Amino acid sequence: MHVVAGGDAMLSPTITRRMLSHFSEANPGSRQDRHPGLEQLTERETEVLGAVGAGLSNAQIGMRLFMSEATVKAHVSKIFAKLDCTNRVQIAIIAHEAGLTDLDVDQV
Repeated sequence: MHVVAGGDAMLSPTITRRMLSHFSEANPGSRQDRHPGLEQLTERETEVLGAVGAGLSNAQIGMRLFMSEATVKAHVSKIFAKLDCTNRVQIAIIAHEAGLTDLDVDQV
């Protein structure tokens, strides 16, 4: 609830997966059709990107990747800038199209 109260949008992992499935069916492409900004990401940013793409919240990503929520937020901000995105749905779509969302969200 803090996410929404802070003005950020929050989608459940189930809704995120449905949206990604819908968009990937509407725009089929191969994993080789990677977003050009992906090569600018660090390894850690790529891990965070995959977790966002899997629909995890910042708190869940922090627990999963053993980092503070503030560090997750910093990585997400850098991902927004490097991928020229303005919201989590955009980066989740990029992660999904790049095949980076193979996380099991139920493990968190």
